[in-house]
Amino acid sequence: MTSAGPGRPRKQQPVRPGATARDEILDAASELFTSQGFANTSTRAIADAVGIRQSSLYHHFGTKDDILAELLDGTVAGGLAFASAVHAGPPASDSGTAAARLHAVALYDGSQLCSARWNLGVLYHLPEARAPRFQRFMDDRLQLRRRYRELGQNVEEFTQAAHLNGTASLGDLVFRLVESLINLRADGLADADSAMQTADAGIVLAGVAADLDEIRAMSTGLIRQFE
Repeated sequence: MTSAGPGRPRKQQPVRPGATARDEILDAASELFTSQGFANTSTRAIADAVGIRQSSLYHHFGTKDDILAELLDGTVAGGLAFASAVHAGPPASDSGTAAARLHAVALYDGSQLCSARWNLGVLYHLPEARAPRFQRFMDDRLQLRRRYRELGQNVEEFTQAAHLNGTASLGDLVFRLVESLINLRADGLADADSAMQTADAGIVLAGVAADLDEIRAMSTGLIRQFE
């Protein structure tokens, strides 16, 4: 007989995708945080959604904040790793190559935001996400934004994109465009083409839309190299 206690016993079969119980907890928390809010989600509710005891959840995560921290970190980790790899690669020799590097980062990052099982980007707007506990996420997101700026500046060196009027750098504008996919997805308007369309929009802003087909080909080639 199962002893009484918080939560309920683990079901025989996993009820969520994930190779481990920790993965299942993160999946359940992702769904609940994005659908009913972080403040309104208890660790008991997360445990119930996985089919484990609440005490078992605490074996993997000490607090609800620990779960949120891992989810937030995961939203930028892939994009930052790819952007850093592109930035560390051979320098661009012309406007097309420079634009392809920026396009690739926007496409990769946007695809991550659009294809994730849950729209975790909405967690960026949580007041809790600005707490010191989540400083690593904030630092990584800032670093990702810097990579966009640096790649955008490289494009501007070749194109002299003065049409931006100095209101914002090209890289900053593309970064904002990519993050707008979060709201687009929240409104049910994102589809399989949204990430590519957003990356393409950055190229239009750069003033090199005439070379878009070639830039797309180079961009997808960079992504294949990373994968």
